[in-house]
Amino acid sequence: MAAMVGVIEKELRYFRRWLCIAVLIGIVSGIGAVIFNYAIHLALELFLGRLAGYYPPHPGGRELTFTLPENRLLLIIPPALGGLLSGIVVYTFAPEAEGHGTDAAIEAFHYKEGTIRPCVPLVKLVASAITIGSGGSAGKEGPVAQIGGGFGSFLAQILKLSPRDRRIALAIGVGSGIGAIFKAPFGGAIFASEILYTMDFEPEVIPPAFVASFIGYLITGYFTGWSHIFSAPNLAGTSYKLYEPVTLALFTLLGIINGIFGILYVKTFYGVRNIFRKITNVPDKLKPAIGGLVTGLIGVMFPYVFESSYGWLQMIINGDFEYLPLHVLLLLPLLKILATAFSIGSGGSGGVFAPALVIGGSLGAIVWHIARQILPGYDIPVAAYAVVGMMSFFGGVGKVPIATILMVGEMTGEYELFAPSLIATFLSYIITGHHSIYESQLRYRHESPAHEASKIGLVMTLYEKLREEDPTMLMKAKAADLMVKAPVTLSPRKKVSEIVDLIKTYPYRVYPVVDDNNKFLGFVRLEEILLSARSTRDIELDFLPIHRGVTVKEDESLGEVLEKMIESEADKIAVVDEGGKLKGIITAVEVLRYVTSMKVKGKSQRGGSVRPGTLTTR
Repeated sequence: MAAMVGVIEKELRYFRRWLCIAVLIGIVSGIGAVIFNYAIHLALELFLGRLAGYYPPHPGGRELTFTLPENRLLLIIPPALGGLLSGIVVYTFAPEAEGHGTDAAIEAFHYKEGTIRPCVPLVKLVASAITIGSGGSAGKEGPVAQIGGGFGSFLAQILKLSPRDRRIALAIGVGSGIGAIFKAPFGGAIFASEILYTMDFEPEVIPPAFVASFIGYLITGYFTGWSHIFSAPNLAGTSYKLYEPVTLALFTLLGIINGIFGILYVKTFYGVRNIFRKITNVPDKLKPAIGGLVTGLIGVMFPYVFESSYGWLQMIINGDFEYLPLHVLLLLPLLKILATAFSIGSGGSGGVFAPALVIGGSLGAIVWHIARQILPGYDIPVAAYAVVGMMSFFGGVGKVPIATILMVGEMTGEYELFAPSLIATFLSYIITGHHSIYESQLRYRHESPAHEASKIGLVMTLYEKLREEDPTMLMKAKAADLMVKAPVTLSPRKKVSEIVDLIKTYPYRVYPVVDDNNKFLGFVRLEEILLSARSTRDIELDFLPIHRGVTVKEDESLGEVLEKMIESEADKIAVVDEGGKLKGIITAVEVLRYVTSMKVKGKSQRGGSVRPGTLTTR
C-alpha cells in the first residue's frame, strides 16, 4: 500500500511540474501558428499574387477557385526571388534554420541536450513564410516544430531545467506546434513522442504534450476557425464497402506503391541536397535561389507544385478532376517530389509533411482511377483513396504511422478510414525500411545520447546487484564472452562526406576508429560528424575530435569491465589485444544480454523459473 501511495505521489509531482510548462508552451505554439499562417497568406498575396498573377486554390470547401497568369513565364520569378531572400535571412542570422525544421529539432533533442538558439524560431518563421509564399514546394510542419520546440527549449533554459527536462520541453513544443497548425491536437501529441525514433517512442513526452497541443489547438481555432484543414465527404454510409475484399486489396496495392514512392522521395530529396552541398563555388546564401529557379521552371508548365498544393489536393478529395485529369495525376507525384527536393534541399526553409500528403493523396487517386477502369460500377468515393494515400505515404517516409493516422483523420474529419489505413500505412512503413525523410531519427531510445545517463545508471545497478547476488559471475565472465564484433569501423583518412553515407546504413552514436593495421585509435561521435558535414564535408576524419575511449583486454573480468564503464561514465568500451588491435565492442546492452542469458540458463538447469524482480527484468 505504501509503495502504491509513493507511486501516486510521484506521478502527481510529475504532472504538477509539467502542467504549467505545457500550458505556456501551448500558448506560444498557438500564437506562433496563427502568426505563421498570417505571414504565409501575406507572402502568397505579395509574391505569387501581385508579382506573378497566380492565386492558387485553398482547401476546406467544395467550390474552389484559382487564377493563373496570362504570361506563365512570370511564375519563374517568385520562387527564385523567395529563395534568394530566404537564403539571405537564414544564412545571415541562423544557418541551422535551413532545410526542414523538424529534423533540426530532432537533432537538437538527441545531440544538443534540447538546446535551440532563441533566434532560430523567428528566423525559421520569416524564412519559411517567404519560401512557401513565393511558391516553394514546402509545408508548415517544419517551421512550427522549430517555433514550438524553440520556445520549449528557451523556457527550459530560463527555468534552468536539466538537459533531460530540456529535451522533454523541446519535444512538447514540437508536438504542440504541429497540433496547432494542423488543428490536430491528438495527432500532434503522439507526433511529439513518435517522431524522435523510427521504431520507438518517448513516453514521458506524451502526457504534457497532450496538454500543450490542446492549448495550441484552442488558440489557433479561436483565431482561424474550427473547420478541418480539408473538407471530406462523409463516408459513414459506405463504411461497410470499405471492408470488402476487393477494396482492401486495392488499399494494399496503394500501400505498396506508397512505400516505393516513399523511397524515391527520400532518395531524391537527399540526393539533391547532397548535390547542393558539394557545390562549393556558390555561396550558401544563393543556393536556395537556384533551387527556387528550378522550382519555378517546373511550375511554369505545372503550377500544381507551387507552395503547399493543398488546394489541388482538396480538388482530388472532392473528386473534381476537371483541372486534374489522369495525365496530370500521373505527373503530380513525381514533379512534387522534384520541386520539394529543390525548394528545401537547396537550403530553402520549409517542411516536408505537406508535400508528402499531396504525393500520397495523388497516388491514392491514381489507384482509384485504376479501380474504376477494372471494376465497372465501382462506387467507393475517391476521397477514401486520397485520405488513405495521405496517411500511408507520410506514415512510411516519416516513420510516424500512428501519429499520421490520427493527424490526417483530424485534418479531414474522416474517421471511417482508420482500419483500412492501417493496412496501407503498415505496408508503406515496412517497404520504406530504414529510408526516412528525417535523417536525425534514431531507431531506439537506447541509441540516443538523451538516455546515455540512464544506461550508466543501469550499469551501476547491475554491478551492485551482481556483487550482492552473484559475485562469482563478476569474476568468471570475461570480456571475450561479452564482446561483439564492431559492425563498422572508420579510418582516420576517410572523408566526412564518405562517412555520412556510411552512417545512414549504420546509425550509431559513436564509431570506433582504427588505422590500417586495425589498431584502435578511439571513438568519434555521431554529432561531431554531422556538425562537420554541415560545413566542411571534404576534410578527413583525422581532423575531428577522436576520443581515446576506454579499452579492456579479452581476459579481463566482467567486474573489471563494469568498473571501467562506471568510472569513465561510458556505456561503450573497446576490447583490444596486447598490440592494441581492436577485437570487439562491449556496450551496456551486451552486458545486460549476457547476464540475462546466464541467469535464465542457470534457472533452467536447476529446473526453476525466472522470478520477476530479479536481474532478468530490471
